Amino acid sequence: MRASRFPRCAVFFLLPALALFAPLRAAAGELLILGDSISAAYGIDRDSGWVALLERALASQCPGAAVHNASVSGETSAGGLQRLPALLDRRRPSVVVIELGGNDGLRALPPAKMADNLAQMTRLARAAGAEPVLLGMQIPPNYGPLYQRRFERAFAQVARDHDLPFAPFLLDGLEPGAEHFQADGIHPTAAAQPLLLRNAWPPLARALAAAQVCDLVGHAVN
Repeated sequence: MRASRFPRCAVFFLLPALALFAPLRAAAGELLILGDSISAAYGIDRDSGWVALLERALASQCPGAAVHNASVSGETSAGGLQRLPALLDRRRPSVVVIELGGNDGLRALPPAKMADNLAQMTRLARAAGAEPVLLGMQIPPNYGPLYQRRFERAFAQVARDHDLPFAPFLLDGLEPGAEHFQADGIHPTAAAQPLLLRNAWPPLARALAAAQVCDLVGHAVN
């Protein structure tokens, strides 16, 4: 084999140059948002939704991060579980945000089955090298206190069992009425979207730090 003619001294010039690019590669990452109508900005301009607000916030606070919103109105936890493997293979995200389960509750589907679907999505995300985040939901009281408790506990149990960055209720702090809810009383208005982002921000920041995309833990969302 012929000896390489590449000058050894060139290595010393290349190493500093490569070091300049290394932080950029380490910071790059994608957040995959797997949600339902709440994250799909149902009934409002998509650019006003909390996911779009997140994308703009990260553009200034975490430039290496990209956001892909794969949310679908009407999606259930079972539907999200079915779609997730292909999304993981195609997108190869660093963080997977799971905002599903609300439609399970509105259809009075078994909370235990929803919890199993959420757990499976968590395992799939981690197996693909991504950090999962869980955004919880609550349902109206007319479903009965027993079902309501089981539904809410299902999210909390999955978060505990899998040590997930977790927001117990994505709509926390929204007030009944036309300012924060559309006419259906379920979907938030454009004015409410900054509150959704504020609720989602702490677990998202934790996942971004764990994925080594950027460290925003303790930083407020701009």
